Formats: sequence, structure tokens, C-alpha cells
Amino acid sequence: MAKPPAAGPLPNQALEASRPQEPSPGAPPLNLRAVARRAGAFLISMVFHLLLLIGLALWSIPDSGRLVSNILVAEADYEPDETLETVVLEESTEAATELNFAAQSSAAFGAAGLLVAQPVLDTSFVETRGEGPTVELDNSLARLPTAGTLLSELPEGYVGTGRVVVDDAGQALDRITQEIIWMLESSKVLLIWLFDESESLTFSKQEIRERIGRVYEELGLSDKAAGDALLSSVASYGERFTMHTARPTHDVAELRAAIDRIPIDPTGLEKQHQAIVQAVAAHRKFATAGRRKLAMILVTAKSGETEDKRYLEAAIDEAKRSRCTVFVLGREAVFGYPYALMRWKHPQTLRTHWIPINRGPETAFVEQLQTNGLYRREDAFPSGFGPYEQSRIAYQTGGIFFMLPSVETNVVRGENRRYELEAMRGYRPDLRNREAIIRDRTMSELRQVIYAIIIRDLNPYDEQARKIVQMRRYFSPDFERFKEQVAVELAKAKVYVTYLDAAVKKLDAIRWLRSEEPEMRWRANYDLLYAQLLAYKVRLFEYGAFLEEFVRNPQVVPRTKQSQWLGATRTVTLQHWRIGTRKQMLTADLTGPTLARANELLAEVAKNHPGTPWAARAEWEKRRGYGVTLRPHYEGPYREIPKGEKRIPIPKL
Repeated sequence: MAKPPAAGPLPNQALEASRPQEPSPGAPPLNLRAVARRAGAFLISMVFHLLLLIGLALWSIPDSGRLVSNILVAEADYEPDETLETVVLEESTEAATELNFAAQSSAAFGAAGLLVAQPVLDTSFVETRGEGPTVELDNSLARLPTAGTLLSELPEGYVGTGRVVVDDAGQALDRITQEIIWMLESSKVLLIWLFDESESLTFSKQEIRERIGRVYEELGLSDKAAGDALLSSVASYGERFTMHTARPTHDVAELRAAIDRIPIDPTGLEKQHQAIVQAVAAHRKFATAGRRKLAMILVTAKSGETEDKRYLEAAIDEAKRSRCTVFVLGREAVFGYPYALMRWKHPQTLRTHWIPINRGPETAFVEQLQTNGLYRREDAFPSGFGPYEQSRIAYQTGGIFFMLPSVETNVVRGENRRYELEAMRGYRPDLRNREAIIRDRTMSELRQVIYAIIIRDLNPYDEQARKIVQMRRYFSPDFERFKEQVAVELAKAKVYVTYLDAAVKKLDAIRWLRSEEPEMRWRANYDLLYAQLLAYKVRLFEYGAFLEEFVRNPQVVPRTKQSQWLGATRTVTLQHWRIGTRKQMLTADLTGPTLARANELLAEVAKNHPGTPWAARAEWEKRRGYGVTLRPHYEGPYREIPKGEKRIPIPKL
């Protein structure tokens, strides 16, 4: 039988045996030659292993050029930590006599003077391309380089400014003039002026027409703008897209004449994003052949039709492919609400009409209740930001959204409130595409619950919810008919209260998630929604109690009375009783604890989110009172349209 092999040392024993041993106290000392030989071997080994480690490290690091390219592409839909800026330009109606923008750039746009703020890569999400989902809102309801940091071209993947606040269109045009001059430093420019055809834009359109001469005079100060270096076209859109210049021109008189030809579209439709696609596509070949930089100035007072919003991503893709920078002169979005009501007086009858226009919201989807507790919202609370679609397209194409913050005087319940920009820094809307926002929302229980309450449970635009949450606002002057209407509303109110209670329970169940929510917008959404639900419950009790009291003790008013109108006396007739709010309450004993809690929470919203629309809305809820009343509404005969004169139709703004 063969003998087994002799057992060798265990691995650890072998390593231990190979380790250099310290000399024993009695061992003779080593000679110098041996020491030198051992030191040389050690150094050679150390250098070899060091080079090996460096090589392995370099081999594991991705190519730097490829990494930078991936960052620029991946974060095209992510917002850099930009500074929200207020531009207060010197108001002047005279053209400048010299070019000197460098000093203003460093003062107004930061000492760094970068083209955009440095982006931050978020590798937790990679956005998929393609057309965004169809969104039915009705149903769900600086870049300014300094003179020393001029870049010849906007780098691929960089983004623009989602909001720059200006006081009027003139200030925006001054800023755009500077932008165009910098573009002209690197190439010729083709500028597309694109106007909407709504009647609500008439004033801004005329203002721009008057200022356009000054823009081109200032551009003329730059040698780069001489001759045909800058060419412009004028187009407009409503239901259809129309070009008003036969070909691009640098003739100011021709441009003004083209603006004068822009009609008012009687349909009121605005296919904004389809028009952007058409305008860019129509000019792409001309710009490419002439090696021109393409830019667009979109002038609009609305956010476009609901059906048209599905073309937003297509418009962004078309602009990006054509390297077209889009500047938007638009209005401030209504806070969490798609509409605003414009006061319009009929020029023949002189009767006042309230016409809805698409003006918001500032977010991809509404994030605020669409009810004021009894019926659909009719306010015009400013959001502090532009409409989502316009802000996104400016942001994604390296342009700027210029927000005219003053609310028009004929907007119903409008507030001329300019929110503190620093206070709003943490409340900026998400300007990624809708697909990305939907995916993030589905991963957050808090956001899902809030959205479900707003869009499904308490949505007056939803066919089923409307039957309960849309209370009657106008009641018949006929008392028998009035009593029938009251009976229906009281029955609805009993069900509506259960809806409000259920919504409060949902929010209570996820209260612990509120502190874990990373975005201040959604924390504020939770806070305001919770306070409103309690406040609306109190107001609903008051609504029912007052109607019952009115049936028992009806107020007696004359069916007709005399009234002064346009310097003459006319007879007016009681048309209906209209619900209003007041400070006095009938149910304070019953709703006292809920009322106290609602006021406490509203005060907390104002305290925790100062200088924001959430705070303004909370203060308004308290200010308007919880009591309910009925006010008689009279109307009289209006001017008659002369026989044979064509009646002017009510416009669709």
C-alpha cells in the first residue's frame, strides 16, 4: 500500500512561516550588504504592487467623456438648483445708444455669471422618452452669460430658466434683446414671433408692436446684427396656425404690419403646442441652409387647450431637434386651478359676462381642491409660477419663461400678489414630463391619497362626485320652488358630510408620512387640504342650517325695484337668491370644536409656509367667514340691439 503524502503546513501556517522573523537576542547582527539587498527587493515589490493597483483602478473607472455625455442627456428633464430671479430693468421707451450689459449681468444674475446653474445628476430615475399620457384636466382636472463667460452655443442637455419675473412685456423684450445679441456673436439668427389669437392678448400684442422698433434699434447697435444677420417671421395660432410674413425679413415696418394682421379667433381655441411644432418645422430648413440659430418668442395669455396639451412633448422634441430656443411671454398660472374667469362687457347690451379661460395650473396635474367647499372654485389666486406647459418648454429648450405677475383687472377675484421668490424656492413645481411625475406619485402613498381626494372624491368636475359636492348656489325667487330646491340640497349635504369625514380619515391614516415627504410642495398640499376639509365641514353645516332657517322665516324683498344705471333710472327684477358667506354663524355651538381646529390648522399653514400661495389661501379661508347667507340678485333690461344691427357674439377667450 502506498504511503499517503506527507502532510504540509496549513495555509495560515505557511503564511506565518514566510513572514520575516525578528532576530533572536542571541543571533549575530546582519551585515550591510544583506540589508541593502533586502531593502532593494522591498522597494521593487512595493513599486510593482502600487503600479498594479493604479492600473486596476483606472481600468474600473468609466471613460470620462462618455460619463459627461450621459449626464447631460440623462438630466435634460431634471431641474438644476437654479436661483429664482426677479428682473427689474430700467423702464425706458427710448432705444439704448450703447451696448453695456456686462455690469447688469453680474448684479442681476449672480456673480458667477454661468450659462445655467450646474446640474445635479439624479441616477435614481431615468426618464423614458415618448409622448406623454393624455391628460384631461376638465375631468381630473439665466441664462445670461457675462461678457467674460460667453458661450458660443447652448450645450446639449442644458436647460433654461423656468421663471423670470418681470413687470411688463417691455422688460421681457429688453432681456430678450440681450439674449439675441449674444446669439448673434456665434451665428446668424432666425427669430419666430408666435402670438396666440385670443382677445385676452390684445393689449400685450399692441404693446409689443409698439416696442418692437426699439428692440431692433438696439440690435442694430451690434455689428453682428447688421444686414440680414437677424431675420424674423411673424405667425399666430388659434384653432389654426397662420404665417403672416411671406418669408423671414429684417424690415421692422413689415413686421409691424404682420402683427396688425393677426386676427382674433372667434372659436377661442388655442392649439398652442401644435402651432409650436408647425412653426419650428416650417423654419427649420431655412435656418439650417443659412446656418442660423433658431429662436422663438411665444406671446400668450393662456395655457392652451386641454386636448392640445398632449402635444407638449412633441413640441419640446421638435424644438430640441431644431436647436430652437423658446422664450415665453406669459401670464401667471392660477394656483392649483386650470381656469380663470375674465369679466367681459358686451359692447352693445352693456351686460357683463364672466368667461372662463385656460390659465393654469402651475403643475402638471392639479394639486389643490377644485371646490371652495360648496361649489366650484371661481378665484384667481396667483401661483407664483407660470403654467406648467409653457414653463416646461422654455426650461427644456434653454429659453426663459417671462412671467408678468400682475393679474389683469378684469379677472374675477384676482389678487395682485407677488410672492417672495426666496420663500418660494422650496415650492417650485416639478417640470419633468407627466410620465415621470405619475410614476413618482404612484410610489408615494401620501401623494396618491391627496390626489385621489382632489380628483375623485371631491371633484366637482367629476360626473359622479359632482352630484354630491356641487351644492346649489342660486335659488328660485318663487317660494314654493325655493322650498323644493332646499329639500334636495339638504339631502345632498348629509351625504357630502360623510365624504368630508372619509377624506379626513384618509389624511389621518397617512399623517405619519407627512414628515417623511421630501418635497415642501406636497407637505404644504397636505397641510392646506386637511385644514380646508375641516373648514368646509363647518361651512356645509352652516349652509344647511341657514337654508332651514330661511324656509321657516323667509326674507321678504320686493320683486321689482328702481335702480340707477348709466345715469338713468330703470326697473330691475329679482332674478334669484344667491349664496354668500358672512362672519355670523348659526351652528357655533354644534361645530365649535371643529371650527377651532380648522382655524388652528389654517393658522399653522400660514405660519409654516409664509409668503406662499398656501399661506395666502389659508388666510383667505379664515377671512371670508364660515357663516352662510342668501342675497337677492336683481337685473333689469339691458340695451336693446337696434333692429338690423348684427349681434356681437360673446367671445371665447
